[in-house]
Amino acid sequence: MQLTRDLRNPRFWRALVTSGLASLGFFSVGLSLFDLFSPNTLGKLNLPEILILPAVALVYAIWKSWPYPIEQHYSSPDTKVRLVTGDLFRQDTNLVIGMSDFFDVETPHIIAENSVQGQLLARVYRNDVSALNSDLDSALVGKTPVDTGVMKPGKSTRYPLGTVACIRHSRTHYFCVAYTTMDQNNNVSTSIGILWEALDKLWSTVRSRSNGEAVAAPIIGLGQSGMSTILPIQDAIRFLILSFMFASRHQRVCEELIIVIRPQDEKRIDMLEIQDFLQSLKRS
Repeated sequence: MQLTRDLRNPRFWRALVTSGLASLGFFSVGLSLFDLFSPNTLGKLNLPEILILPAVALVYAIWKSWPYPIEQHYSSPDTKVRLVTGDLFRQDTNLVIGMSDFFDVETPHIIAENSVQGQLLARVYRNDVSALNSDLDSALVGKTPVDTGVMKPGKSTRYPLGTVACIRHSRTHYFCVAYTTMDQNNNVSTSIGILWEALDKLWSTVRSRSNGEAVAAPIIGLGQSGMSTILPIQDAIRFLILSFMFASRHQRVCEELIIVIRPQDEKRIDMLEIQDFLQSLKRS
């Protein structure tokens, strides 16, 4: 369980000890000042002060250090970042879908069935490739390709990296962002610089098309893009949060970013470290 793992995390115990000692000192000073200005009052209560102070400090430290849901609200801009474990397609909000610069969706020979775009095809479009391609083509109208007639299986028109095709299906916006480049053998790759620029364009589109509503995103770069060796999952989460916050500080993107973690990935993530990271962005 995530809770028991968090309680075994040295970060939790360091926070508990730090908060406990700080609160013990604070309450001791407060009690001494109270006794100074109101002598003999504490004596009349007949309370075991030597036990009360550590007990109160311990309760406060546990409350302060307890692993709460991983979320943080920011007042400037007025937005929120939240991490949840679950199914991306069960989030009742707009979704981010990572794609290649060809916007291929056909499974299983071009796109993996278990990928996010593969699930979009299967679960939202009921494996209707023509319907999804039609919606993508409509969303890409006005976007200038960088190459056409590419000899490869699947689609042959390449769009600039960072292109966002915003499709609307059953009152949900799907922000399909091209952050990987696909070669003639349908192998994909990307880089940190490309990913950062693609996310920046993604947030710009979310800002203009979401009407301020929340958006849910998977951890970008964990699939076949090859980024997992350069950007491990913990860093990938921080990278996604930073890009969103930088864009939000330039101009508010939306009311909330929900980062959805697959259950099988949860054990690889130090949630308390992410919580500290979110809090550090509030103070900076």
